[in-house]
Amino acid sequence: MMVNHPRSGAPCKISPRGASMIMRKVRDQPRTTRQDLVNDLKRAGSTVSKKTVSNTLRRHGLKSCSARKVPLLKPAHVQARLKFANDHLDDPEEEWEKVMWSDETKIELFGLNSTRRVWRKKDEYNPKNTIPTVKHGGGNIIIWGCFAAKGTGRLHRIEGRMDGAMYREILANNLLPSVRALKIGRGWVFQHDNDPKHTARATKEWLRKKHLKVLEWPSQYPDLNPIEHIWRELKVRIAQ
Repeated sequence: MMVNHPRSGAPCKISPRGASMIMRKVRDQPRTTRQDLVNDLKRAGSTVSKKTVSNTLRRHGLKSCSARKVPLLKPAHVQARLKFANDHLDDPEEEWEKVMWSDETKIELFGLNSTRRVWRKKDEYNPKNTIPTVKHGGGNIIIWGCFAAKGTGRLHRIEGRMDGAMYREILANNLLPSVRALKIGRGWVFQHDNDPKHTARATKEWLRKKHLKVLEWPSQYPDLNPIEHIWRELKVRIAQ
């Protein structure tokens, strides 16, 4: 004869229907808040706490994370990113060790940029879980920096509005000395994005005269540049 024993643990405080409702809402609208979910369930006839909502999401493998900021992409940008990935899919690691990465970034000295939180699973970077951004906004200071596999190069604070002439001066005074200091060796490749100052005819001519090989870079691709990890660490430390 079979005997039904009492279940171990506390009883579930939400019905399967309520749990399904939560998961459906979060799947469609990752930026929804726990209070939004509590209100939705209340309108549907179920009264639960925010803690119960959190527990339900965790049981389904979801956690609250800051929404990742990514560039706002048009279809042409998506195709260019895909082409770049396919073109370099089989590149050996040694080739990437020869790349000198560079970029400019703004540093907030007072306060942090606001963040938005989303519900997602680990490593789930669905476009709905991200916040589109544009390249530059206001800021307290703008800096230029570079690095390669062998280490970081020089960091330069940009005073005033940078034009093409200032950019070329930065490269002359910071990029080339950084390459020599890091002893990258011959055959190194320079990376910068498609900012108009970078792609200006005078800048291209300067790079040609210096015999610098430039890595072809798709538009709206800042999130691929590994220097972003350095910028993030720098901004976190400044904020602390």
